[in-house]
Order: sequence, then structure tokens, then C-alpha cells
Amino acid sequence: MVHLPAYKMVPLGDSALIIDFGNIISRPVNDAVVSIFKKIQQSPIEGMIEAVPAYSSLAVYYDVLSLRKKITDEQTVFQLMKNKMIDLLQEENEPLFINEKKEISIPVCYEKEFATDLKWMSLQINIPADEIIQLHTSTTYHVFMLGFLPGFAYMGEVPDKIAVPRKPQPVQVAAGSVGIAGKQTGVYPFSSPGGWQIIGRTPVKFFDKEKKEPTLLKAGDSVQFYSISKDEFENIKSRHS
Repeated sequence: MVHLPAYKMVPLGDSALIIDFGNIISRPVNDAVVSIFKKIQQSPIEGMIEAVPAYSSLAVYYDVLSLRKKITDEQTVFQLMKNKMIDLLQEENEPLFINEKKEISIPVCYEKEFATDLKWMSLQINIPADEIIQLHTSTTYHVFMLGFLPGFAYMGEVPDKIAVPRKPQPVQVAAGSVGIAGKQTGVYPFSSPGGWQIIGRTPVKFFDKEKKEPTLLKAGDSVQFYSISKDEFENIKSRHS
């Protein structure tokens, strides 16, 4: 069972609210965010349009016009939705659980042509490239949230030894590039500008609009990377193209 940490609930514009647990990166807090998100997906609140989980907060968007018909003179739409959320969070007979957690292994080629920043990282932190790869692949990462690009999963936390700052200026990054920024690691689903330090590339698609569930990962999933050769990279890529 997930125990609910202290939170505050505040408006987000005139058609959404935020359940805010504080500006922190914390597994227990993120577990609570994901658990609430899954609970309201399974049992949507009347008037809700969608919910969006982040590291330590959950945004809930709602239909102002339909909810306005249900409010009294003393209420606002925000207060009505806030009360509905509080009732849901306080339901004793339906505790918060993390369920449907997915564990997935992701192949990554860390060879030079794909690992454009691995040499820089090695010099910056004074650790051989092989050890950086070993540390990156020996950790099981928690998916805290999706954002930036469709299917881009913010995962953490990387070992302290290989935590490095992001680039001062974004550069063009190839689809499938695996990067590190601070204590986070992530995979670029598409070719795009990016500021994370690139240490490898995966042939696995993280976003496929043709699938019923287009994103490979969801908040709350677990990920472990494993190293592959360039030949293995090309073989896997050809099978999935």
C-alpha cells in the first residue's frame, strides 16, 4: 500500500488543479503520484478530462462548463473538483496501490559512434568509459514521469559517480539516443534538439503512433539497460523497422 504524503491542492488556471507534494525527486512521493493517477484512471471523477503525473505532482484537468451546472452560489468549480479529489483520496475502503507495474530491459549500444559524449564524460568525472557503461547498466531505474517529447521517460536515479550536468546549449540528437543529465537518464524517442550527455543509443522504439498504447513506458515502470554490439543493434533495428 502507498501511504499518502502531505500535499496541497491549488488551481492551475481556470480548468485544472494540481495536487502538489513539494518540489522534490522522491520515490515514495512519486509512488503516491502514480498511484493516485492510476486510481482516477480506473475510476474517473465526474467532470474530469485527463490527469497528468509529474515527479511530485499530479495535474487534473476538468470540464468547467459541465461542472458549473453542479455548483452552488457559495462554490467555485475549483472548490467542487477539489472536494471530489479529497473524497477520493480519503476513501478508506479503496487504499492507494501501485499496480500494473512493468519491468523492461532496454538494449543499448555504447560504441563510439552512438556515444557522442562518453569520452567527454570519462574525462570530466575521471572514470573509464567501460566503468561508466557498467554503472549505467547495473542500476534499475524508476520511470518518474513522461514529458518533453511523446514517450520521453524521465528515469532515475543514476549512480552518483556518473551524474553529470546537461550541456550549456542543446544540440541535435538522434532518435534512440540514451543520455544523462544530473541524476536522471532518458531516451530520446525522436531526433530533436537536446541537452543531455549522450552515452549510447537503443534500437527500441519508445513511441509508435500505430500502437494502441503508443508509449513504450509509463510512469511507475522499472527499466534496466543492457549493453549490445553494433551488429546486435542493427539486427534488432531491422526487426522492428
